[in-house]
Amino acid sequence: MRSSYKAEDVTLLLKDITGMVKPQSTQEREKQIQAGIHYCEMLPVEYVPSETYMQVYREALAAYAKPTALAVGRLSDKIMEARGKDVALVSLARAGIPIGILIKHYIRKKYGVEVPHYSISIIRGRGIDGNAMRYLLDRHRPGQLLFVDGWIGKGAILRELEKAVEKYEGVSPEIAVAADPANITRLCGTHQDILIPSSCLNSTVSGLISRTFLREDIIGADDFHGAAYYGELGESDLSYEFIKAIEECFEMENPPEEPAPMGYGIDEVKRLADAFGVTDLNLVKPGIGETTRVLLRRVPWKILINEKEKDDPALAPVVRLALEKEVAVEYYPMKHYKCCGIIKKLADA
Repeated sequence: MRSSYKAEDVTLLLKDITGMVKPQSTQEREKQIQAGIHYCEMLPVEYVPSETYMQVYREALAAYAKPTALAVGRLSDKIMEARGKDVALVSLARAGIPIGILIKHYIRKKYGVEVPHYSISIIRGRGIDGNAMRYLLDRHRPGQLLFVDGWIGKGAILRELEKAVEKYEGVSPEIAVAADPANITRLCGTHQDILIPSSCLNSTVSGLISRTFLREDIIGADDFHGAAYYGELGESDLSYEFIKAIEECFEMENPPEEPAPMGYGIDEVKRLADAFGVTDLNLVKPGIGETTRVLLRRVPWKILINEKEKDDPALAPVVRLALEKEVAVEYYPMKHYKCCGIIKKLADA
């Protein structure tokens, strides 16, 4: 699989499907998703950020590289304490890849250990890539594998992992993330809803690869799940600029993390769904990372911003995208999350 990442930083267990799938607009994809076509059977047209939005991204990177670096450092320390030097990192493509690379680099710098890092696909409702799992288990003991992602919104991917690994004896569904405002995993850098700047962009901060793809006319029985490579966006590639900016803020001694909010994020999601008349929890996407994804990839109905956090500059990319896409912003009290995206139900539009 081609990407702009260095081979020594990550082994991508993905099939290159560049040029094999015609990308579709956000509106087209949303209609098909809500009509029952799975999102993994389509590829989106890559969002090309405006210069105004890129300025917001650059400001976000300058301001939030340090909190992200602290979260990665704490997480890496927890991983070494819990799993030791024999751990094999398995990031979930695509958002998990830059965090996996950062963990790998931090462990090398602080502990002098070179841990392997792979990336595989897991798709909600379709499960984990079985061929990729067999590849990993041919090379590592089950207990060595540790799944890595960028952040947790409400925990859907963890529940998918729990189901997916049942068939792989000895493989833990535990997931390591930089931020877990849902309060469901011990291996996290923080339980606060922090802005991880890589969440603000798509492929141009993720090795120039698409989100993962699975459709039987393209992905054969012996293939890895697929992804496309956007080489034409090379001049806009910021993947290693992001990595470098975070690494420059690494500290070898990290301050203790703030206490986690009481309760679980999923309970707040259910409360928000009830308050706004949403019957499908899949349409509620909490947290900065997930809200940004909604604005970049889906058709949002409205964006909720925690009324106590409305002046937080971490929300500037969300607000800027909402303005560009003419999406309503509403202030609403939340405990676990700084913001939440609600997807428009097109049948009601």
